[in-house]
Amino acid sequence: MEYRRLGASGLRVPLLSFGAATFGGSGEFFSAWGSSDVVEARRMIDLCLDAGVTLFDTADIYSKGNSETVLGEALKGRRDKVLISTKATFRFGDDPNDVGSSRFHLLKTCEDQLKRLQTDHIDIFQLHGFDAMTPPEEVLSTLDHLVRAGKIRYVGVSNFSGWHLMKSLAVADRYGYPRYVANQTYYSLIGRDYEWELMPLGIDQGLGALVWSPLGWGRLTGKIRRGQALPEVSRLHKTAESGPPVSDEYVYRVVDALDDVAKETGKTIPQIALNWLFHRPTVSSVIIGARTEQQLKDNLGAVGWNLTAEQIAKLDAASEKPKAYPYWHQGGFAERNPPPV
Repeated sequence: MEYRRLGASGLRVPLLSFGAATFGGSGEFFSAWGSSDVVEARRMIDLCLDAGVTLFDTADIYSKGNSETVLGEALKGRRDKVLISTKATFRFGDDPNDVGSSRFHLLKTCEDQLKRLQTDHIDIFQLHGFDAMTPPEEVLSTLDHLVRAGKIRYVGVSNFSGWHLMKSLAVADRYGYPRYVANQTYYSLIGRDYEWELMPLGIDQGLGALVWSPLGWGRLTGKIRRGQALPEVSRLHKTAESGPPVSDEYVYRVVDALDDVAKETGKTIPQIALNWLFHRPTVSSVIIGARTEQQLKDNLGAVGWNLTAEQIAKLDAASEKPKAYPYWHQGGFAERNPPPV
């Protein structure tokens, strides 16, 4: 397993990390992702550790805390061998203050997460989304308090816009608060918007990408093909509407290119889609999720080899989409505004 720096921090993380959203399976939405109990979770963690995957990612809202609970129980006796990443901000309860990144909510949430995870610290604590109702000074001073108290070690964000991030980083620099070093972001061969604003920002400001849904919300498993119905077992039956928007024809075009590369390499479509991400700027770790051991073993096969430059170019061309303004305009002036890739 390759290990990379998490952004500009001194922390090294494995190129592949495991997403524990498949643990717990509470509620219709998350049960469609997976419902691993503690016994199954332990086996998944065994496979990960054997392969050098030492970072496990979860969030408070995953199965209403049950993902964190299962992960904490499954990690008993080996907490010192792993890194834990979790997230908070979205609504967790019915109380008016059970949502957001206020001091009240973050302090309460962090304490609850530590209990569920059965640990005294969280290695990477991320805001799950931007809270426009809470001043960034309040958010960052709270994170600073948690870092100084030893309850969290590194801070990051997820699902922020570029200006959200820069505003927060400016506040951190002004007051000496911890800087965000991780950006947990959606990025895949069929979701390349990250490259327009957030990737250049990550390069400039030292944020490492922790990539979520690298297989395009389950569309790059090799089971979604032109002229074929969805497989009987697919989370897309219940979650397609809430996932990243993408046209069927675009998916088919990218899968056609993946098929070509699969024939050349002898690798599976998921392995190729994951390996493509390894070559992108700012990517520190790619979060893989799996409902079954076989899916996990297949995803772990994405490391230890590399696509050729020609194969990467083929995938780039198949997945290229017109950029929104002002990015298409900036692309015409590459002499002074070079692209990151």
